[in-house]
Amino acid sequence: MTHERAGRLVVALDLDGATDKDGLMDGCARAPDMPGWFGRNRDALADSRADHPVRPEGAVERGLLIVVDGRLPYATARPAEWETAREVFAEAVRRTPALTVALTLGGSSQPRADLPG
Repeated sequence: MTHERAGRLVVALDLDGATDKDGLMDGCARAPDMPGWFGRNRDALADSRADHPVRPEGAVERGLLIVVDGRLPYATARPAEWETAREVFAEAVRRTPALTVALTLGGSSQPRADLPG
């Protein structure tokens, strides 16, 4: 889903349920701004994130924030793979001034049954 906050476009990248590379790539492929040519591999992820501000329209001028949610199960199950994915996001941010990637502190976008509210 794409939103707008303070002029910046915001895209949610939901990794809920991902515990391996396939789950990571499935979550990335579901992002509403992911290009149709995304090949579900790290090179394609790097290319799509570095070229990201051309999608959605206006992102170059206004900036784009990608909010990564639900990453903790994957990061815990596959720490070396998660580190590689995190490096891909970090490199895209370094190469693309209009792009910001934020990681949520929660482990899942689903509410926990053992917590109130």
